[in-house]
Amino acid sequence: MTKYNAPGTTIPRDTRLLDKDTGNLYESVVIISKRANQISAQLKEELNSKLEEFASETDNLEEVFENREQIEISKYYESLPKSTLLATEEFLNDKVYFRNPDDQGSDK
Repeated sequence: MTKYNAPGTTIPRDTRLLDKDTGNLYESVVIISKRANQISAQLKEELNSKLEEFASETDNLEEVFENREQIEISKYYESLPKSTLLATEEFLNDKVYFRNPDDQGSDK
């Protein structure tokens, strides 16, 4: 499982740091938002693929049982920082590629 380096809760941010690469706070927020959606989709896909191993062929409520490994996997994903926090950390550490088609020649 991947190790994520981001705070577990929301922390105050200096808005001047958020707009240093784009020059526009709102553009930075849109970039972070799009990256957060990508991270969220990636984590959901990863979790679903791991939980597929535990999928039951029959959907009988009487046959539902606890699986310790499945519970541990679920708890791990629940304890991860939110995708917006991960995306913000990536953005502030220059780990997000973005470009604005309106700005010719200024890729990041």
